[in-house]
Amino acid sequence: MIFSMAKCIFRLGPREYVKQRIKLPIIKFIHDSVSLYKTRTKNGVHNLRDILLRGAIIAFITSLLVWLSIFMYLAFYYVYVPTLRHERPVHLKFKPCGTTYDHQLEKGMCSFPSAYVQLTSRQQLLMMGQPYRISLDLEMPESPVNKELGMFMVCVDFKSSEGKTIANSCRSTMLHYRSLLLDSLYKLFYIPFFIFGSTEEKQNIHVELFSDYKESEYEPVTDIFIEIQTKHIEIYSAKFSVNAEFSGLRYVMFNYPVLSATFGISSNLFFIALVCLINWYQIINSDEYLQYVESQKTVLNLNNEEEYNTDSDSSEGSYLITGVRKRRQKIEEIPGNLNYN
Repeated sequence: MIFSMAKCIFRLGPREYVKQRIKLPIIKFIHDSVSLYKTRTKNGVHNLRDILLRGAIIAFITSLLVWLSIFMYLAFYYVYVPTLRHERPVHLKFKPCGTTYDHQLEKGMCSFPSAYVQLTSRQQLLMMGQPYRISLDLEMPESPVNKELGMFMVCVDFKSSEGKTIANSCRSTMLHYRSLLLDSLYKLFYIPFFIFGSTEEKQNIHVELFSDYKESEYEPVTDIFIEIQTKHIEIYSAKFSVNAEFSGLRYVMFNYPVLSATFGISSNLFFIALVCLINWYQIINSDEYLQYVESQKTVLNLNNEEEYNTDSDSSEGSYLITGVRKRRQKIEEIPGNLNYN
């Protein structure tokens, strides 16, 4: 080995020997190392870019499906669950009494107090098939007139937009009774509140007119006529109320909103994802998709063949390259001519 090394130095010369045996191998090693590092770095950047791009696409599709599920649940809730309560103020009117035969003004009312209440200006307010509890709340003072009044009737007529009476109801009611002893003790206890005005001598009378009213499909209620059939009554104010009586799924959705929303959104998300997966499976197993994949594989093989023949400088290599390019061009035209019907 030493003899062959000395012979090579003598043949090439010391400078050329150092250049070929020491310097060039070191340069080649450094070049290969740098090229390998650049290649790995470039592949890593491309891989990271692909990962970020795929992650962004997956996140976008997931958020789109989630928001679509939320929108579907909210739309179903808005359509399926009606408004719980509708309230309308009642402004009672009556005909006042005129003068008597001796030209004295007669006190009180000469007609039953009544009122027209517009429930809605639209075609329909109440939901069909949904039971409603309908009531009238009267705020009445505990005056001697009301205490001596006793029982009286409250009647209501439901009318359509054409003025036709759809339903009517009459209910009797009266002030709540309190004995003289209990009334005296009650007023004695609440004297400070009466003096400062925080409490008044009045009662709120709740009159239930319908306990299970259901809207008609062909004649929806738009106006209400209320009449209190007594001329000897004193009323502070009145309020008409329509309350929905939920049952079944509506009851669960209204009284347990978090639980029902979680279950509903999760169900929507599951079925939407299932439909998307089925469509994706049909696409990737279609004849057009498989034909396109095969054409791409053929193009890749032709590219590899072209790279292999490029290394040859002969005319035969050039001829092969030309043939490969023509075949690749024909194959690349296949996806545009696919019939997707």
